Amino acid sequence: MFEFSRPATLKIIYVNLACALLIVGLAAVSLVRRAHSLDEMIVRVSREHGMDPRLISAVIWKESRFDRAAQGKAGEIGLMQVMPETAMEWAGARGLAGFTPEHLFDPETNLQAGVWYLRKALDEWSTKDNPLPYALAQYNAGRRNVLKWDEAVKSDEARFVKNIPFPGTARYVRDIITRYRM
Repeated sequence: MFEFSRPATLKIIYVNLACALLIVGLAAVSLVRRAHSLDEMIVRVSREHGMDPRLISAVIWKESRFDRAAQGKAGEIGLMQVMPETAMEWAGARGLAGFTPEHLFDPETNLQAGVWYLRKALDEWSTKDNPLPYALAQYNAGRRNVLKWDEAVKSDEARFVKNIPFPGTARYVRDIITRYRM
């Protein structure tokens, strides 16, 4: 059996580790650049809708990691992973003729539709002391589900997130709120 000498083995391990760290570092730099290239647009669109840009950035991070071309398994599109039905509702409310879901690959359009929908969800839950968990759950799982979940906990806001029966949605809400607070 062929054996490596101990110094040669350690050298190979160090070289591989250095390569892995370099790749991870380059990927992180690429992600940060991609995220910051959208900062001005995120701030502008967020303010147009009376939203905190940090919240919108947290949603985008969770939804697409700032990938403009992201597509979800259920048909979600773009930065904020907007559903085509939601986008059509937004386009109708804005009176946009000729709108198609393909327009959601445009970052500005995607932000406008996604922020509009999140603002709408926050407004719908505005009677709650803290409407944010409800609005985020609605953004992820739909209004009908959130209405059921709220009813199940008898409108006990403190228990709402803990009792979301979809683990992915519960994690989604917690992750965005955590990132938003950072």
